[in-house]
Amino acid sequence: MARELRRLLIAPERLAVAAGRACPLALSLERAEAHYLSRVLRLRPGDRFAVVDGAGRLWSAVLQANDRAHLEQPLAAPLQVEPPPAVPLALAVALPRRDADVLLRMVCELGIDQLIPLQSERSVDPDPLKPGRADTILREAVEQCERLWQPVLAPSLPAPELLGAPPPGSPGGGLLCTTRQSNTPLLGEALAARGSTPDGLAGSVPGALTVAIGPEGGWTPQEEALAREHGWQAVSLGDTILRCSTAAVAAAALLSHWRAQRLP
Repeated sequence: MARELRRLLIAPERLAVAAGRACPLALSLERAEAHYLSRVLRLRPGDRFAVVDGAGRLWSAVLQANDRAHLEQPLAAPLQVEPPPAVPLALAVALPRRDADVLLRMVCELGIDQLIPLQSERSVDPDPLKPGRADTILREAVEQCERLWQPVLAPSLPAPELLGAPPPGSPGGGLLCTTRQSNTPLLGEALAARGSTPDGLAGSVPGALTVAIGPEGGWTPQEEALAREHGWQAVSLGDTILRCSTAAVAAAALLSHWRAQRLP
């Protein structure tokens, strides 16, 4: 039943403050939250909704008057608890000039756990992902797609800083999407070859998996050489040349499907 309730994401810090009050089940809503529930979702006092904290926990709540709500479970006993992903999925992307916010929303909905903006040699100057706007996008996407874990938007990195180091979750934790290279496996094939763990070794413990997506003009030969030298595996997304935003969404879908198929 909880899955059918419309969701509101409230940061764990705010919930912790509520827990310390005289009435720990009483929740004060911010103006934007009350507007969302009453004007957008058209809930009325007495209607139920779900509260999620973006850290794997969910409670049911009842909307009250005067921008307040009442939790139906104690904060220490959520209605639903989900452990963190066994294999965290990350996308490192040289952001496009426009619509980076759309990309952020889509990869969140597809299950990516971390987005790392990259500055590569051929990057254009993208519209910046302003922290306040990015937080709003992620919050709305988490509420809409019913995730319990909110993805992380990492600080922007120069591409050599990421590609010039062993990938997170090594060995085998990094895949570099490239084009116009012969004998490069498709990303889907590379993932299938890994079996149930990122490094493909039977009995090993799954670790993080990162896919790096280059800019519209592609990686430079120096960037690709640096990545290969430090253990990144080159993969392809097919014969056509994709915009970086299209490539990021395609990679996110393949990664999410692989994780859903391979892990219990």
